[in-house]
Amino acid sequence: MNHKWNYQPPSQEQTEAAKALAKETGISPILCKLLLERGMTSAAEAKRFFRPQLNELHDPFLMKDMSIAVERLNQAMGRKERIMVYGDYDVDGTTAVALVYKFLQQFYSNIDYYIPDRYNEGYGVSVKGVDYACETGVKLIIVLDCGIKAVEEIAYAKEKGIDFIICDHHVPDDTLPPAVAILNAKRADNTYPYDHLSGCGVGFKFMQAFALNNGIEFHQLTPLLDLVAVSVASDIVPIMGENRVLTYHGLKQLNSNPSVGLKAIIDVCGLSEKEITVGDIVFKIGPRINASGRIQNGKEAVELLIEKDFSAALEKANQINQYNETRKDLDKTMTEEANQIVDRLEGLADRRSIVIYNEAWHKGVIGIVASRLTEIYYRPAVVLTRTDNLATGSARSVSGFDVYKAIEHCRDLLENFGGHTYAAGLSMKVENVEEFTSRFETYVTEHILPEQTSAVIDIDAEIDFRDITPKFHADLKKFNPFGPDNHKPIFCTHNVYDYGTSKVVGRDQEHIKLELVDNKSNNVMNGIAFGQSSQARYIKTKRSFDICYTIEENTHKRGEVQLQIEDIKPSEE
Repeated sequence: MNHKWNYQPPSQEQTEAAKALAKETGISPILCKLLLERGMTSAAEAKRFFRPQLNELHDPFLMKDMSIAVERLNQAMGRKERIMVYGDYDVDGTTAVALVYKFLQQFYSNIDYYIPDRYNEGYGVSVKGVDYACETGVKLIIVLDCGIKAVEEIAYAKEKGIDFIICDHHVPDDTLPPAVAILNAKRADNTYPYDHLSGCGVGFKFMQAFALNNGIEFHQLTPLLDLVAVSVASDIVPIMGENRVLTYHGLKQLNSNPSVGLKAIIDVCGLSEKEITVGDIVFKIGPRINASGRIQNGKEAVELLIEKDFSAALEKANQINQYNETRKDLDKTMTEEANQIVDRLEGLADRRSIVIYNEAWHKGVIGIVASRLTEIYYRPAVVLTRTDNLATGSARSVSGFDVYKAIEHCRDLLENFGGHTYAAGLSMKVENVEEFTSRFETYVTEHILPEQTSAVIDIDAEIDFRDITPKFHADLKKFNPFGPDNHKPIFCTHNVYDYGTSKVVGRDQEHIKLELVDNKSNNVMNGIAFGQSSQARYIKTKRSFDICYTIEENTHKRGEVQLQIEDIKPSEE
């Protein structure tokens, strides 16, 4: 692997501060340095970080328009108006709709939900959706994870006598839609102390405010936290602050008493005997929920998430699993085609971005292909296909680069766009693709930093195997849940050797199962290096090498640790 390793040794000051915190907490100075980097400077702050409490959640009424939103919802219920819960077709949107619908349905029956069709209606609030609401007598629409840019559609609904409450977390334009209330902590006039909630998180805060206002105990909201955790993990929003509290307790719920629908997905993923982590949501649970909206219709995901009967849920989960298999096949074919197009691009080495267009591609999978391209080429990628007479697509970014701003810079060429720092959607006239490609490239070239376009592994600490004690591992686990802004620490150990028993494994002999020793202790450490079998020959020469890795629980031997090797390099003699 051609990774560059980046390690900044701690300054004298940082070392002293970590030692002082270690004395106070009884936690290793190595981990105390990581706590300090996350803003924890005292034992009390460390305890709050390790054990987030639900009473630390912010007062939902601090959010602009919250009182108005609750009042309008109460009014709709008092007047027995028909309410529609409307959301995007991705994981964040479908979990948000399921959450609000499930909670309100306990107290009110004249309620429906709606997920737009990715292919016939596209992203966000559609005229077709508003017309359907009108035909079915809806007077109030609660829209989740989208709606912040639907100025014309919401004005159209208003003419038809339908009010909107928007619960969104995407970046708004200067002109806000004519909704009754707009709950979005990214508003320019925001008053809420935390602006990184997921769309489902905003829906949760709305229900929290509704519960407070109507004397409903908080514990009635707790069963919904599994949905919030799934949305936070899948939507790649920071897992610090309020999101950490929500995800920590959501994972508890997911592991102890998940909702029927999520339990069915957990079974289908083969996770029922395992402690579910953020990684399991990102790689197993989330993609299956997403596959429904990508291949068929997101409405099926909501049907599963609100299902009360387990055998019916299992049937739906198996159907969604089939969509996921179809999605994987499409994803593989399209990624191969995309790589061929990229290989043919002129001056690829000098480009700072990738924009590719193929009108035959499946619209539901282009976001995944964009993600694959950013992983392979380490640059922001936009993948476009054709829908009717427009080029529509998805953008994904590399660490630290705001792709939303880059797209916004080209807004005069676009029909529509929306999103956040690392992921965005956009559409334009087909004839604008060439000009967009050139302008996007110019913007990225001027604003991206050189280190953002190469494969860099940031190492958190250099340690020896003797540092990895059972207590060290137990304290490290308290840093969970990991995610953006609280990444899983990467450690480095120099001068390690093969114990003599390492071997190549995997269906295509692509991984290495390692047993390693270093020269400071007699500990034999187990490790796995995925996709790095090319290093096996060097390892077998008995020469020393350096490794960087994360520390994981050994899934086969409870309580034992396993190193997940990120990269291997010969030691500098």
